[in-house]
Amino acid sequence: MEMENGKERIIQEFVPGRQVTLAHVIANPVPDLYEKLGIYDVSGALGIFTLTPSESSIIAGDAASKAGNVQIGFVDRFNGSLLVYGDVSAVKAAMKGVMMLLCDKMGFTPTEITES
Repeated sequence: MEMENGKERIIQEFVPGRQVTLAHVIANPVPDLYEKLGIYDVSGALGIFTLTPSESSIIAGDAASKAGNVQIGFVDRFNGSLLVYGDVSAVKAAMKGVMMLLCDKMGFTPTEITES
C-alpha cells in the first residue's frame, strides 16, 4: 500500500502464468451471505475460485457447470473470480472438475480445495 495525497492507494499485481490461487467450498453458509451475493434460490454450498489469467474464469465456469449440477452465481473475467452454488456434493464435484481441467489438462499451477 502507498499513501498518495493523504489517500490510501492499493496496487494489485498478478503473477504471470496459469494459476488457481483460491479454491474454497463453503458448506451451508448463513442465509445472509446468499442474500448479499444476490442469490435467492438458496442451496447447500458455495464454491469460490480465483484464477489467473482472469479470462480462465470463463473456462472454469463452463467446466463447473458440466462437472456438477451447480448454478453460476458470479463470473468476473476481468478479475478471475468464479462463484458457483448448489448442493454440497454438486459443488465439490464441480470444484474437482474445474481443477482437473485447468491443472491436469491445461497445466495450471494448482492449489488445495479447502472447505469451511
